[in-house]
Amino acid sequence: MDNEVTALTVLFTEFYYWATVVIMFLIHVGFCMYETGASRHKNHMHTLMKNTMLIPVVTITFFFFGWWIYFAFPNGPGITGGLIDSPQAEPWSPLMGPHMGGGADELAPVWARLNGVFWAAFLLFSWTAASIVSGAVIERIRSTAFWILAVGIGSVWWIIDAAWGWHPEGWMVRLLGYHDAYASGVIHAIAGGYALGVLMVLGPRIGKFSADGTPRSLHPRNPWLVTIGLFLIYTGFWGFYVACNVPIFDVQSGDGVFYSATNIYLGPTTLSAITVNFLMALSGGLLMGYIVSKGDAYWTYSLGLAGIIGASAGNDLYHPILALFVGAAAAVVTYKLHFFVERRFKIDDAVGAVAVHGYAGFFGVVIAGFLLWGYPSSPNPEFASVNPLGQFIGAVIMFFVLGLIPGWITAKILSGFGLLRIPREIELMGLDAAAMEAIRRDEEQLIEIEREMVRQLQKKSA
Repeated sequence: MDNEVTALTVLFTEFYYWATVVIMFLIHVGFCMYETGASRHKNHMHTLMKNTMLIPVVTITFFFFGWWIYFAFPNGPGITGGLIDSPQAEPWSPLMGPHMGGGADELAPVWARLNGVFWAAFLLFSWTAASIVSGAVIERIRSTAFWILAVGIGSVWWIIDAAWGWHPEGWMVRLLGYHDAYASGVIHAIAGGYALGVLMVLGPRIGKFSADGTPRSLHPRNPWLVTIGLFLIYTGFWGFYVACNVPIFDVQSGDGVFYSATNIYLGPTTLSAITVNFLMALSGGLLMGYIVSKGDAYWTYSLGLAGIIGASAGNDLYHPILALFVGAAAAVVTYKLHFFVERRFKIDDAVGAVAVHGYAGFFGVVIAGFLLWGYPSSPNPEFASVNPLGQFIGAVIMFFVLGLIPGWITAKILSGFGLLRIPREIELMGLDAAAMEAIRRDEEQLIEIEREMVRQLQKKSA
């Protein structure tokens, strides 16, 4: 870095993204608590460990190929060009490890500082995508099957859609005018679609539907844990929003100097704007969630999250009142569609993840096409502007093409090998049955040892 201004800009950006990763970690803490609270006691440890262990499997695979996909695939490849050379994202690159920016590599001065924190921020998005799927399939999926599915969504499919619709040069931005500033589609619609594809093969939990097909309510077993989990997700989601912005960037470097925070497409915005819109969208979702669910705490909290997700595609450009109404509308769409699909198609989405993330995300992408019609999709004037058709096509690509279809195919293959669902007898006993039996035996042994010690002491005292 050849001057103080450049150095300060890069160092501040490095710290900025490092801090967002810390905040975003709370999303995963929240998901672990939320899903465990929503499951029955006999499945608590399985639910917790299933979601916890996606951290290493997704992290390692994202290091080896997920990060490279984002930089290599913006053109498709084969739609607007070929693969893009991305040496800084190759796992064997010196820039993927400790590096102070020296040497002849022209990428080194900036990427030595920013590569790791950018990688970590995107990795936390990957965990989020996999955790969305995790909640939908609790209490009946094999852990190994879920981890395979987690690698698929976390290190392959969502990062392909990020390269297509979130990269400043992505072909969907270029040709469709796709705009999705805070990932209504890029994270949430694709993960919801992927979860739906898996559920179509996995089937419902035992007892979810009566003989005549009427769904039964399997209420959360620990509402307090669910509440804390969702509030932690809200907090982590704030970090998610922050990570979708570049804090300081010269947006007129070609013909002048104008420094600003930018959205993911490097278009100018302000952090103040997204702060207000985040809170207004959350408020719209919570208020409407309380109304449509008739005060049900579980759905009120969940629909607050749906409100944020529904408004996220355009929250860099919406007026705050518009964010409020979009968040409220997303809550209604989410709630109504969840119960319609459950009744009509017998889909057992244990925590409403398909609805809260998938349907709200799809809605958010589509509605942004109408509300932002004609706005630039990115700072590049040669790219298509935001439009309803482009956003609808983008939503279909996210939810169905890169989400539902890969999820269904992967689940179908796993099911064909008998690897997807746990045996019926184990599901009835509980997925923690073996662990609980071992704990019971250990406790009985300890009790017997203590009794024997008491007997020995009594003999000595006599």
